Amino acid sequence: MKTYNAKQNEVKSRWYSIDAKGQVLGRLAARIARILTGKGKTFYTPHVESGDYVLVTNSSEIRVTGKKLQDKVYDHYTGYPGGRHVYTLEELLARRPEEVLRRAVKGMLPKNRLGARMLTHLLIYRGSEHKQQAQKPEVLSV
Repeated sequence: MKTYNAKQNEVKSRWYSIDAKGQVLGRLAARIARILTGKGKTFYTPHVESGDYVLVTNSSEIRVTGKKLQDKVYDHYTGYPGGRHVYTLEELLARRPEEVLRRAVKGMLPKNRLGARMLTHLLIYRGSEHKQQAQKPEVLSV
């Protein structure tokens, strides 16, 4: 019996919608990363982009457990001398809650060009409104 390898033109992507209200950040990010990579599909092939599109709403209402709000630190370096910026999770959630979820999912995807393309299939919105009604996303309960 031969092993089946999916080809890019054979893969049909679907759209999923997830409501992040009250969801724990890490568990939600792991579920999203699994959908983006396509690991839940029977024809999963590691070198082919076989994942689906994920639409996340209410990202401003994500929960975290423990003392992560004060202890977890994100840093960013601009490339200039003295250009390092350090933010706590609490500060980043207040300013840009979409970025918190995007960084969590990015850390769970492959660290190559394929992982970067998978990340473009993730759409995150702060509130419950989104522009993808035409794609008719299926609602997933996490």
